[in-house]
Amino acid sequence: MKVPDFSDILEANERIKKFAHRTPIYTSKSINQIVECELFFKCENFQKVGAFKFRGATNAIFALSKEDASKGVATHSSGNHAAALALAAKLRGINAHVVMPSNAPEIKKKAVEEYGASITFCEPTLAARETTLKKVISETDATEIHPYNNFFVIAGQGTAAKELLEDSPLLDFLLCPVGGGGLLSGSSITSKHLSPLTKVIACEPAGADDAFRSFYGNQIYPSINPQTIADGLLTALGKLNYTIIKQNVDAVVTVSEEAIIAAMRLIWERMKIIVEPSSAVPLAALIENKIDVKGKKVGIILSGGNIDLKKLPFN
Repeated sequence: MKVPDFSDILEANERIKKFAHRTPIYTSKSINQIVECELFFKCENFQKVGAFKFRGATNAIFALSKEDASKGVATHSSGNHAAALALAAKLRGINAHVVMPSNAPEIKKKAVEEYGASITFCEPTLAARETTLKKVISETDATEIHPYNNFFVIAGQGTAAKELLEDSPLLDFLLCPVGGGGLLSGSSITSKHLSPLTKVIACEPAGADDAFRSFYGNQIYPSINPQTIADGLLTALGKLNYTIIKQNVDAVVTVSEEAIIAAMRLIWERMKIIVEPSSAVPLAALIENKIDVKGKKVGIILSGGNIDLKKLPFN
């Protein structure tokens, strides 16, 4: 299994830079005072499709040969990767086929439709998603672009941390939410190359703690019936992601649902920006004092801002 290195992230950066936004880094004095450290928020909620996923999907699609691209691409995703793949495919002028669970957030279903992908709905289980995707691929001969367990997707996601560490160097910590591990594994490769003294910490809901169990149990544990408001972090780690994470990540911490909601509200109220629950998980770890960051410089990747405004947890 070939693992991406930093040269692959540099290649990804060249491939996607004319399509992806170089997102801003925001700070908040009031949040800094609350958590007693200096925070640098990489705002991937301002990325195209409202999430970091656009980086990896665009890199994977534009890395395809003309022959493979002509047959289209396919994936299964509950949301952000689906929208990212749909837009990236549209930009390359090819077809995208997306398998989505029937309970995917309405805002994410709508986005995928608007970007022109064809959607096949399935039962909200991993087995149903994978079975349905196999059927779609057999019918279309499309190339599967996995949401996270994909060499080019991981390399693309690593470009967010590259920008963060270029714009805010000498970070003591880099905090990342973790679901399937695409953003975390890509960020960890970048961080270990550009800033080897920066500690990379994965942050995960306690109700979906498979990455925590996998990291410390030295094997991949499945995500069975996860219960969390952070709908972007429901999946288990991919094999390639796990290999990279075990090599590069310093620790995995888990946080409560109450802390996720409190962190999300804090970002909305103090920074005046929209983030989805998954994005708030790293700040939740600081609110619950899961990491000793007092007086340190801490980078947080805000992974996305796609949320159904009718279902806000603090209404």
